[in-house]
Parts: sequence; structure tokens; C-alpha cells
Amino acid sequence: MGDELQDHPEGGRDGADLSDVRGLAAWVPAAIADRAPHVTVVGDAMLDGWWSGTIERFCREAPAPVVDITRRDYAAGGAANTAMNLAALGARVRMCGLIGTDDAGRRLRTILDDAGVDTTDLVQDPRVGTTTKYRILGGDQVMLRIDDTPEQLSAAAVTAFAARIPGAVAGADAVVVCDYGSGALGEEVRAALGRASSIDPGTLVVVDAHDTAGWAVLGPDIVTPNAQEAAQVLATRLDPRSDRAATVTERRRELLAATNAAAVVVTLDRDGTVLLGQDGEEHRTWAKPATEKQASGAGDTFVASLTAARAAGLPLTTSLDLAQAAADVVVHRPGTSVCTTADLTGHLQQFADTALATADLLRKVEEDRAAGRRIVLTNGCFDVLHRGHTRYLNQAKQLGDVLVVALNDDDGVRRLKGPDRPINPIADRAGIIASLSCVDYVTVFGTDTLVPLIELLKPDVYAKGGDYTAQMLEETPAVEACGGRVSILDYVPERSTAAVVRKIRSTPLAGDVP
Repeated sequence: MGDELQDHPEGGRDGADLSDVRGLAAWVPAAIADRAPHVTVVGDAMLDGWWSGTIERFCREAPAPVVDITRRDYAAGGAANTAMNLAALGARVRMCGLIGTDDAGRRLRTILDDAGVDTTDLVQDPRVGTTTKYRILGGDQVMLRIDDTPEQLSAAAVTAFAARIPGAVAGADAVVVCDYGSGALGEEVRAALGRASSIDPGTLVVVDAHDTAGWAVLGPDIVTPNAQEAAQVLATRLDPRSDRAATVTERRRELLAATNAAAVVVTLDRDGTVLLGQDGEEHRTWAKPATEKQASGAGDTFVASLTAARAAGLPLTTSLDLAQAAADVVVHRPGTSVCTTADLTGHLQQFADTALATADLLRKVEEDRAAGRRIVLTNGCFDVLHRGHTRYLNQAKQLGDVLVVALNDDDGVRRLKGPDRPINPIADRAGIIASLSCVDYVTVFGTDTLVPLIELLKPDVYAKGGDYTAQMLEETPAVEACGGRVSILDYVPERSTAAVVRKIRSTPLAGDVP
């Protein structure tokens, strides 16, 4: 929960302003669904097939295994998967695209209709074929993927598609463009989207495209290139073994200029994402490790969740954290799947009781250290989370590999802040902090200083935010004695929290009599 909503989760669900929510809590997905933003998806709709079976022999014609198919599953793919994820999060969705009248097209339309997606503007034309991607599985292993993409699109069919766009985007809270390079979203469609009369000035525009710079004419609010697509814009190569986040951050101006976007969110698969804003805003998310090799479409889930959250009024950084959480849900599942409001709520609820006892924390950290990971430790009350806190924690994470946050217990907060604090009890504070993708472990301490924990944990880096030097901290000798170093990060002024608390207390609850 964030800012003035932290101590009023019920109010958050009942229509309160979400623009100050800086941390995730289990009520946030339901609040987004309650707002049910209107979102139009314009893009390359596809059908995904997952055909699974058993392998007991090789074929005679070649040294290739024979898969005896026992099950056929189908799912919406590409832009259609983005639409499915938006609908699963409670958005009112229109799908505008071009598919065929073939079996795949009919199956895809049925899937979308059954999910509640408005397919009025999904053009079915007999002159085109529906793009399909079939995965053939033998046991738990993907043996082969068969892509069937039309080599050439009918000009008349594309014109019919473009003609639907003005009506499809009219009145939308957000428009998502999903361009996978099929050729359907060429100049004619771009011109239709680019006309001033097509999209209302206040509409959120999100572009997820292989050629991100090609959509600069829209002046999008957010573009979401992956590492390869960002590298293409920058005419360079992003080595997966390097610090790709640092590379794209250094070249933020080039990315922003080339895409003409207000914000660029570069998705880096296992390395999470990095946000680069025109106003200098930066934000990182970190992905949770996944071993599921059959998962597909996590990028679509990310874009859909980011759009739904932003259209519902969440700040961009919080929307990014929510999108990362949704992607973490589906990347652990086989096949092409969606993240529902219930899925996301359950995922966030699991953080509600995640503070580790000291013994458990030491055991986990010892495993991380044995694996060569650098341990970063920081601490604080984090009573009413605000933007300064989340920025500071993101900076702390980047000092190493594993971030441990030690929270003052409720008695400790009272000693520091006064008898009317904390606003949020330790269980709530721990759950909120644990839900941030940059945080690996949360623990609670009751001592006046962190020295006892430092002596046990022996962090490589002790991070602290404040207007003082390392020499002023009583924890510094303990950190240096165990071979670590102290890093002073951006100052997070107390008055930010104090101002939020005053706002909470001065805002009348619904139904109160003045």
C-alpha cells in the first residue's frame, strides 16, 4: 500500500485515488478491476497451439522422434494475448486486428469472445490467413515450433482493418499497439492511428513493437522494447553477460529521442526491467527466477498489466512493479497463460507474512554468499511508503545482488517517531516492502541500532539514506570490521513521510459529517 491509502485498504478498494500508491498490496489488483478502464488493443492477433504427446520411437525417414499427439490446447497469442490479459485484470477490452476466416481465425475469435473481449473491430477477411504458432511437446520438452505466417497481406484487407481504427479507439482510456512485424500495421494503419481525431488527447498510448522507433509518429506515452529491440534502436548489441540495464540507462536520451516517447521501459527477461523517463525518472524491477521453459507470452502479460494499472491511475513506477509481479506469475506456468485479478491478488498476499527470523535469514544469506552473490543490507521504519523510499531501495539493490531490508519493530518505531507511530503495524510494513521486486529478504529487529544484526550477517554493503556521512553512523565500525563498506544514498527527508501522515489525518472519510 502507498502513501495516504496505506492505513485505509478498504478505502483503496472503494474508489479512492490511486495516484499516490507507491507500494503493492493485495487490494490493488481489485481496485484496478473496479475501475475497469476501457482499453483498445490494436495489433497482430495470433493463435497459439500447444500439442503434447508421447515419444516412444524414431521415424524411419530421418533421425527424428515421433510424437504421438494426445492433447491439443489453444490460446490467444500476440496482441490477442495482450487483450486476454487485460480482460483478466478487469479491463473492458476491444480487439482491433486482422485475421482470416479459416479454422484458426474462427477458433481465435471464439477464445476472445468467451473471455469477454469485444471483437466487433477484429476484421475477419477471407483474403488473409490467421497467423499461428504451434508448439509440439514430447513429454515436458518442446520439440518443435511451427510458425504459419501469411507471406503477403491483401491490400484491401489492410484497408478494411485501418478503417476500423477510428471507431475502435474512440473513447478509450488507453490504446495498446502490438506490432510483431507481420506487415498488417504498416503505413496505412499508422496513419489511421496518428490522426488527431482518432485518439483523445488524454488517452494513454502504449506501444509494444519489434520496430519501436517506427511508431515515433504517435508520440506514445510508453514504449516497451525488449533488449534486442532496444539494441536495434541504438544500432548496437546488448551482450546478455553485461550490465544491460546500465547500458540502456547511459543511452537513455537516444532511446527517448528515437521513439519520441514520454517513457521507455526496456524489458530484460531474467534481469527485469528498467524505466527511463523524459524527466530523468528511473526505476528498476527485478524478475523472480523461473525454470519453466515452456512458458510463453510473459511479455504480453507485462504490457497488459502495465497498461491496466496506469490507465486505472497508479503511478508509473508502481504500475511497473505490478506488471513485473504479473509477469512473475505467468512465467512459472507452462504454455500461453494469463494473469487474472485473483492470481495477482494471491501472489501479493503471499508477501503478507514474509519477515524472516534471524536464523532463517542467516541460512538463506549464507547460501547466496556461497553462490558468489554480494549482500546489501539496509534498514528503516518504512511506515508510510513514498516515492523517495522506493527510489532509495532501488538504488540499494544495485549495489549488489541480494538486498536485505531490516525493519524496526513497532516498539522501535515508537521510540524513534513518537507514541502515535507506526501508522502501519509491522506485518503490513513487512508485506509491502517484501512485495517490491528489488527486495529479496525482509527481517525485523528490536534493538536501537543494527549493529547486532550486522555482526551476524556480515554484509558486503550497508546502505543508508540520509544527510550524513559514513563516519557519523554508529554501524560503520561494525560493517568495516566484517570487511564490508558503507554506502550513503540519496537523502529521503522525514518531512515527506510526515506530510503524508498529515494528509491522511486531515482527509475526512466517506460519510463523515464536516
